[in-house]
Amino acid sequence: MDYTTSRGTLYICATPIGNLGDITARVLEALEQADVIAAEDTRNTLRLLNHFGIKKPLTSYHEHNRYEKADEIIRQLLAGQNVALVTDAGTPVISDPGEVLIAKCMEQGIPVTSLPGACALITALTMSGLSARRFCFEGFLPTEKKERARILSALAAEERTIVLYEAPHHLRATLKELSVSLGEARRVTLCRELTKKFEEAIPTTLGEAVIFYDSQEPRGEYVLVIEGADPEKRMQAEREDWEKLTVQEHVAMYEAQGLARKDAMKKAAEDRGVSKREIYQALIG
Repeated sequence: MDYTTSRGTLYICATPIGNLGDITARVLEALEQADVIAAEDTRNTLRLLNHFGIKKPLTSYHEHNRYEKADEIIRQLLAGQNVALVTDAGTPVISDPGEVLIAKCMEQGIPVTSLPGACALITALTMSGLSARRFCFEGFLPTEKKERARILSALAAEERTIVLYEAPHHLRATLKELSVSLGEARRVTLCRELTKKFEEAIPTTLGEAVIFYDSQEPRGEYVLVIEGADPEKRMQAEREDWEKLTVQEHVAMYEAQGLARKDAMKKAAEDRGVSKREIYQALIG
C-alpha cells in the first residue's frame, strides 16, 4: 500500500462479523498504518485492536454524528493523515454509516479504497441454497409504516432473490408481514449467528417460519434470504385478480395509480387480452 501521497487516503476496512480469523492481512496492515481509525463504536473496535495488538487513536463515526464528524475527518485527510473506517462488524456502508463521508471524499478529490472482507449479506446469500445469480439487498426494512408498506408491496413482485437484515426482537413481526405480502409458500433461508459457534441456516417457507418462531425465541442477528417471485405464478395471480373486476373497476384501478384514462384503458386491454376498442365499448355501454 502507498501511504505517501500528499493527501491522506480513506481506507474502508471490513472487519469480522463473528469469527476473528476472517480479518484480512490487508485490513490489519491498514489499521496498523492509519493515523486514526474512525469507528462506529470505539469500545467494540478497541477490543478488536487489542486482540491484534494494535494501538491507534480512535474517533467515533456513527449514524448520529455522520455529518459533522465527516467534516472533521475530511480535514484530517486533507492534512495528509490516513484514516481507516470500520464498523462494528462487516463491511462499512452496507447498512452501516459511511456514505456521507465517502461522498465528501469524492467531492474533495481524496483517495478512497475499499479492502474486501467479511459481509453478512454475501455470506448468507452464498449459503442459502437460493439463486445468487440476481439478487436485491434491502438491508433493514424501514420502520415508518407507509414506507414499509410500499417496500413490502414492491418486494411481492420482485423476481430477484431478496436479502434482508433483521434483529431478533423484530423477527416475528417481520416474518408475519412478509408472509402476508409475499405469500406463505415463498421459500426463505433464515441465516443466524453467521461465522460464529452456533451458526445456522434454516431453509423453510415464510409460513412455516412464522409458525416455528411462534414457539421459539429468536436469537442472534438474522439475514433473511427470500426467493424471488415466480413470474408465471405472479401473472396467474394477477389474472385471477383481474377476472374478479369489471372493466370499469379494472380501468379505475390503473387511474388510481396515476395513469391517464387513455393509458389505463390500454393497460386493462393488455391484461384482458382484448382490444382497446372493446374496453371503450364496455365503458360507454
